[in-house]
Amino acid sequence: MSTVAFLNIAMHGHINPTLPLVAELVRRGHRVTYHTSPAFAREIEATGATVYLYPKGDRPLADPPMPVTMLDGLARTAVGLLPSVLSDLRRVRPDLIAHGAACPWGAVAARELKVRAAALFTTFAFNRHVTSPTRASWELLATARPRDVRGYLRSRRELSRRYDTRGLPPLDLLNVRQPLNLVFTSRAFQPGAHAFGPSYRFVGPSLGARPPDPSFPADRLRDPVLYASLGTVFDGGPRLLRDFATALAPLGGTVVVSTGRTDPAALGPLPVNVLARRSVPQPEVLARAALFVTHGGMNSVNEAMYAGVPVLVVPQGADQPLVARRVAELGAGLSIRTEDAAVETVNALARRLLGDPRFRAAAATLRVAQREAGGCRRAADEIEHYLRRTGRPVPAHAPQGR
Repeated sequence: MSTVAFLNIAMHGHINPTLPLVAELVRRGHRVTYHTSPAFAREIEATGATVYLYPKGDRPLADPPMPVTMLDGLARTAVGLLPSVLSDLRRVRPDLIAHGAACPWGAVAARELKVRAAALFTTFAFNRHVTSPTRASWELLATARPRDVRGYLRSRRELSRRYDTRGLPPLDLLNVRQPLNLVFTSRAFQPGAHAFGPSYRFVGPSLGARPPDPSFPADRLRDPVLYASLGTVFDGGPRLLRDFATALAPLGGTVVVSTGRTDPAALGPLPVNVLARRSVPQPEVLARAALFVTHGGMNSVNEAMYAGVPVLVVPQGADQPLVARRVAELGAGLSIRTEDAAVETVNALARRLLGDPRFRAAAATLRVAQREAGGCRRAADEIEHYLRRTGRPVPAHAPQGR
């Protein structure tokens, strides 16, 4: 058996797609460790992995995560976490470090310990044709607040002074690549997939491993089910969520609104067919949904495409405008700016998405591509194939990689 150590930034969008992969590796007989914050410890332990906590508890990155504040936060976090992380990893003695593509301390730890590494892209893969939100451009710093620039440069210098940062991009810290890069979407959904070399494996959405929510009243859902959510990071606030509910209510049997950090009570009185809750079992709801109004987070859109559900994307930031453009390019949905998302406009676009069968046909085509990509099993196959190539032990019963 091999030991695989996962390192990641403590955000739902980065950790959730890795959990089914972790569970699959454990099922196959590997020893898996995961460095994380206390907020995610219970979910990760449920996969069978051994949890190592980052020091000083939950240390949030920039909120909201805009490009330059993300750069500063990632570099500063790397400097603060690496002493503890390296101490833990020296005891773990991993055969492979699997780290988020936005987790620079994972890449640095692998270099310091001379351990093979794989990068995990929970959004699109990036190159010069598909630019990441922190593309290595000095213009990014030139237009930022001086305080953020000074903070980033200070942390980046300290990181390079204390550790081996060769191979780490000077600015593009959301795009830390390795000899094996697992991308959690399909080739069909990835923009410019032909421009990525063989080190990039498009394994599709990694779904499953979410704990059930027995409190969710699934028996109350009536078709057509319409679903709206702005995710867990960006907060559109009660007005925008209330507008979504008001716009969708005349079109749906049941309208489900996930309010995230917003108290559902803050939305005020809602139509009787609207069910508003802080969180919902999203894959379960999407399996019933005819339409999804979303912020365009990669995990949410991946799950929608996996279910074959057309989407109306209202991007809030980060990579979401890029995801929205790709959805529109492929004909699986439409996009609208937040400032244009009035009740009448959302209602009209939702009617169009529900009434034109071409949107559902395009979503159905992507559904096939997302499922055929292989998901967490394919990702585990790729990791095992990589381990075999480097002479590391793999359980005898494990399937051969592709």
